Amino acid sequence: MYWVLFLTFVKIGMFTIGGGYAMIPLIEREVVNRGWLNKQDFIDLFAVTQSLPGIFAVNISIFVGYKLKKITGSIICALGTILPSFFIILAIALFFNHFQDNVWVVKVFNGIRPAVVALILVPCLSAAQALKLKRMELIFPLIGAVLIWKAGISPAYIVLAGIVGGLVYTFWIKDKIKKKGI
Repeated sequence: MYWVLFLTFVKIGMFTIGGGYAMIPLIEREVVNRGWLNKQDFIDLFAVTQSLPGIFAVNISIFVGYKLKKITGSIICALGTILPSFFIILAIALFFNHFQDNVWVVKVFNGIRPAVVALILVPCLSAAQALKLKRMELIFPLIGAVLIWKAGISPAYIVLAGIVGGLVYTFWIKDKIKKKGI
């Protein structure tokens, strides 16, 4: 079982380009299809790991490993996720000066960009669908994304605004809506 865990997360670490968010669809497919977690548990785990410090793809692998094989499983899954990236970055660092101006390398990286955007968008849409968000509830994340993208506002300020907005809604607006019967 340890070998299966390690190889599963090595595959995830090796074949995802674009960082943590790009890994989510592959992690979800591997973990849910193998029956290690059900879809709802994965969505909950995804939400929890986003709020923890560190790389959430590694955090997910640690949680999955712990659920299946306790501490040893979490270490094996974390290593499986981290080691491919470590060795790939090491190889790039060693040889980058030789290839950075190569026209084919530049074209490959330009070709990967749209795929990375799609890989990041998929877990966002899956999470929105699993949470059964309504169209009105999607407006604020879209506004936040545009403010970060076009206005250059720090994501930290968007997160803080979300926290304040959630508290205001929970403790003030929600009660007023209930009292009015809306």
